[in-house]
Amino acid sequence: MTPDRPFTLVLSGGGLKGLAHIGVFRALEERGLVPSLVVGSSIGSLIGAAWAAEATPQQMEARALQVRRRDVFQVARADVAFRRLMAPALYRREPLELLVASLVGDVTFRSLKRRLLVNTTDLNSGMQVMWGLPGLLDARVADAVAASCALPGIFPPRVIGGRAYVDGAVVENLPVRLAASLGSGPIVAVNVAATSIRRHAHETEGFAATYIRGLEIVMQTQIEGQLRDWNGPPLVLIQPKVEHISMFEFDKTPELIDAGYRATAQTLDQLDGQLHAIARGMHPTRRLRVLIDEGRCVGCGTCVVQAPKVFRLDARGKAEVMTPVQTWSPVQGAYVLNCPTDAISVRPEETAA
Repeated sequence: MTPDRPFTLVLSGGGLKGLAHIGVFRALEERGLVPSLVVGSSIGSLIGAAWAAEATPQQMEARALQVRRRDVFQVARADVAFRRLMAPALYRREPLELLVASLVGDVTFRSLKRRLLVNTTDLNSGMQVMWGLPGLLDARVADAVAASCALPGIFPPRVIGGRAYVDGAVVENLPVRLAASLGSGPIVAVNVAATSIRRHAHETEGFAATYIRGLEIVMQTQIEGQLRDWNGPPLVLIQPKVEHISMFEFDKTPELIDAGYRATAQTLDQLDGQLHAIARGMHPTRRLRVLIDEGRCVGCGTCVVQAPKVFRLDARGKAEVMTPVQTWSPVQGAYVLNCPTDAISVRPEETAA
């Protein structure tokens, strides 16, 4: 896309599921779409920084395929053994920082030829700090990215200028609000932290699985909340199908990259390539019919509380859909998963009975 047709690309965190962002860049490149600004959280900042350092999607993919668990995760044995609960994190900082430096190099934001913002959180003040803004251009990109990837408890905070910073996802995993105020044109936001499928028996899989599952729920709820009533510039939300993959699986790299590519290509094709012709609001949308299985419905009213404009209880105390045919944005419909008896379902309107 030419400079007179700018758009902002926002990349979420989500552990290694963020390797899907490489596929996003490949799909954009094939269509001649070049963002005027990239805003990234956590691994989204890492992939965004590689792009800002002028790495091609092919180079990113080749490097991603080389990464092994030991290149990122090395237990901080001395800290854990001697400091126990006073240890700053479970894993050492050095492997992650070496990986970041190998991808980004020793450059500052000011020296980048492409515009990049890296989302972090000041651990002590709780303030969101976006590196790459005016006044924060002389920081090393590698330092900011290492901070953005410092998931609390997993990696130690990164100290920059005497202050401790951690993962920006703590405040805003998909930083579209700031992108709306700083960028130009529409926003393309990629959320790899979506968790729209049910899990089973996570409570039996140990601390790590429980911690990661809790983190997934927090990030998804956060994103749904901030986007539910979006009234900013046109926003295209891309959600690669990676829910079934753990945040820290190292043997799924090709699948993740392909998922990012396919989701982006499909979404852009739905828009007929007319990114700048879309109206305000969130895209793409779907027409669906909402259905209630009366045999399953117990009349708990959870759906009415969550979506009072959609549901009500009838005279028998059963849930009733007031407007069966609806147009959904990508973040609508959480009440389907939240029904405790699975009484709510949806069908595309074209095939609904």
